[in-house]
Amino acid sequence: MATVKNKGIARAAEIYEDREKIGREFKAQGKTVMGYLCIYPVTEMMTAFDMVPYRTFGDIREPITAADGYMGSAICAFLRSTLDVALKGRVDFINGMVFARTCDMGTMSCGIWRSSTIDLPYSHLIPTPSTVVEDSVQQMKALLKDYQISLEEYTGKKLDPEKLKEAIRLHNEQRALVRELYDLKKPDPPLVSQTEVVQVIKALVTLPIAEGNEMLREVIDEVKTRKSGPAKKSARLLFWGPCVDDTALIEMIESLDANIVMDDTCVGTRAYMDDVKPTDDPLDGLAHHYLVDLKCSRTIRESQPGQAKKDYMKDIRHRYSYLGDFVRDWKVNGVILQSLRYCDAHGYDVPGIEDYFRDIGLPTIYLEHDYSEAALAPLKTRVQAFIELIANQ
Repeated sequence: MATVKNKGIARAAEIYEDREKIGREFKAQGKTVMGYLCIYPVTEMMTAFDMVPYRTFGDIREPITAADGYMGSAICAFLRSTLDVALKGRVDFINGMVFARTCDMGTMSCGIWRSSTIDLPYSHLIPTPSTVVEDSVQQMKALLKDYQISLEEYTGKKLDPEKLKEAIRLHNEQRALVRELYDLKKPDPPLVSQTEVVQVIKALVTLPIAEGNEMLREVIDEVKTRKSGPAKKSARLLFWGPCVDDTALIEMIESLDANIVMDDTCVGTRAYMDDVKPTDDPLDGLAHHYLVDLKCSRTIRESQPGQAKKDYMKDIRHRYSYLGDFVRDWKVNGVILQSLRYCDAHGYDVPGIEDYFRDIGLPTIYLEHDYSEAALAPLKTRVQAFIELIANQ
C-alpha cells in the first residue's frame, strides 16, 4: 500500500503531486511495476499477473532536452516529454512498458524506448487495429493472446483465467465508481471540480486497482458530505481532447466564470464510461472493450462501413453522438476543444466535431498548445472571451 498521510481528495492530491515516490515505494516492496503509455494497453492483464499498472506521463514544467536525440521537435510534445522524463531516470522503478498502436508516433515510441538508454527488462507493443468491424475484433483477441503469452514468458507463470476474471471485476468496479464521481458533476453547481477529478484519475493510474477503488470510495463519500465545493458559474463546459495530465490548463479555465462539468479526454472519462462485458473467454470481452467501447480519435468509425459514397453528417452524428449524450445529461452550454500541436489524430477530428456541435447549436472554441506551462498564458484571454459569449446568451 502507498504511504500517504491523507484520505479522500487530499489523498489523491498528495499522490498526484509525487507519483514517482509512490512508484518507488511499490518497487521497494517487491512489486512488479508495469508502465504503460495510454488507455489502450490492457491493464486488467497486468493486474491478473499481480503487477501494479503505472501510467507514465511527461512533465509540462520540465524542458525537453534528453529526448531531442531521439524525437524531433515536430513531434507530439507529450510523447517527447514522456520519453524525456524516462531518459532522465525519473521512472527508473518500472519493470517494463506496454505500448499500443494509437497514433504513428505512439507506435514508434515502443522501438525508440527499446533502443534508448532506458533500462526496460520487459516491453511489448499491442498493434491495436484501427477499425471496429467484426474481423478487427477477432484480430484484437489474437493480439491480446500474444500479449498474454509475452507476460507469461516474462513472469515464468501461466495466466490463471479466474484471476483475469477477478481483475476484470475489480477494474469494472473502478469504472463504476468513476462514473459515480462524474455524476456528482451533474448538479448546478457541480459538487466536485475538474481539477479535483484529474488529480483523482491520475492517482488511480498510479495505484494497484483495489487500493484505487478504496481511495475512490473515500473521495465520493467526502464530496457528497462536504460543505464547500465549486461555485455556481455561467458556463458549464465540456472539455475534449488528448492527454491533459497536468491541472494547470484546467485550473486556468475554472478560475474564470466556468465549471468544467464533463470531459472527453484520456485522463478523464474515456477509460471509464463502459464496463468490460463478462464473457466465457475473458479475452472476448477485453477485445471488444478495448477496440469498440473506448472512444478515441485513433479509431475509425463509419456509419456505413465499406460504402464508397458517404453521408458526411450521418457519419459525424454516428461518431460523436456520445458527446451529445454528455451535453444533455450534464447540461453543457459550451465546449472547449483542445489539442496538442502535432497531435494529428485529434487535430484531424476537430473540424468534424465542430460541425457536430454546430449542428446541435452549441458554441465551441478550439485551443492548441505544446504541452508546456508557458503555452497556457496566451490562451486565457481567448477562453475568457468565449465564456463571456456564453454568459451573454
